[in-house]
Amino acid sequence: MEFNERVAALATKVQNQREAIQTEEAAKNAFVMPFISMILGYDVFDPLEVIPEFTADVGTKKGEKVDYAIMHAGEVQILIECKQPRDSLKIEHASQLYRYFSVTNARIAVLTNGQAYHFYTDLDAPNKMDTKPFLVLDLGDIDDALLPELRKLTKEVFDLDSIISAAEELKYLGQIKRSMAAQFKEPEDDWVRFFATRVHEGSFTQKRREQFRSLVTKASSQFIRDQVNERLKGALYASLPKQAADTPSDALESEEVALKDVARETEVETTLEELAGYQIVKAIACSEVKPPRIVGRDAKSYFAVILDDNNRKPIARLHFNGKARKYVGTFDANKTETRHLIESVDDIYLHADAIRTAVRAFMGEESHKNQ
Repeated sequence: MEFNERVAALATKVQNQREAIQTEEAAKNAFVMPFISMILGYDVFDPLEVIPEFTADVGTKKGEKVDYAIMHAGEVQILIECKQPRDSLKIEHASQLYRYFSVTNARIAVLTNGQAYHFYTDLDAPNKMDTKPFLVLDLGDIDDALLPELRKLTKEVFDLDSIISAAEELKYLGQIKRSMAAQFKEPEDDWVRFFATRVHEGSFTQKRREQFRSLVTKASSQFIRDQVNERLKGALYASLPKQAADTPSDALESEEVALKDVARETEVETTLEELAGYQIVKAIACSEVKPPRIVGRDAKSYFAVILDDNNRKPIARLHFNGKARKYVGTFDANKTETRHLIESVDDIYLHADAIRTAVRAFMGEESHKNQ
């Protein structure tokens, strides 16, 4: 498998098994060792590459251990410390990494709970581990932009100088993105004031603050949704044959309406995974009907894909709201839904025949009415 595919495969494993993992040792065996092996490419059973329970005397601390030390070119290059699978990762959990960082040749330290991986180096002071990570990888929500940097730490193309030189920019970019995400979710007073003073000329009272807090939160959500829809629309048009891409403006207008229907219910949060699933269902159904006729509509319990913006013409339903399991629902001629367990959105393709059959059934009804 390619590097990105290996990361995706481990992410799927983590999502499927994390509820069953209760201890630190279980997380090491199920997630961390596969990360070292599958992602970084080191042989976890070769002590010349990976040393478990790595020990180095640090001052008055004798016999203290760090969970894994990864060797490259005969020297310790990466230190990994594991925590409980349900622990949030905080710098207070990294005391061993701090001490070991200063007495080994390692320039990279990793704090993990099996799902999240925080990578540290020594940007602020030589041989002293920074208090903030330069790279944060969450296998529950992978940022694809980070994968090229992560790949530099693999055995195959180990490039420490390159990742250290990029670490400062990665560190600040990551912190800014996480800060923005936090503000979008729960805006602080300064963030609310920033926007309020640009659209409201009166005094910024407590009442106005609370009013604009709600407005800023809602505007942030709608802005992100609009950006996602624009990207999805661009991807859909790019994948269509030239004849379909040159569709008259009224058809394009219908497509825009269809995409807006994805977020018709304002209290429903449409996820990128649901939009990706919608795109797959639509790509399958487009073998039977023109693209503008396939409409996505999100609800609180599922994401519906329907024909002609008509709830009585269901093509498929995406049940992605569960924490551990995902299902795609398909329909027979009687419009009876059957749910199929899937591991990833790509598994929707396994049910392509049922999706096309549902569309053909409605097309058959139309043909019968027109006779």
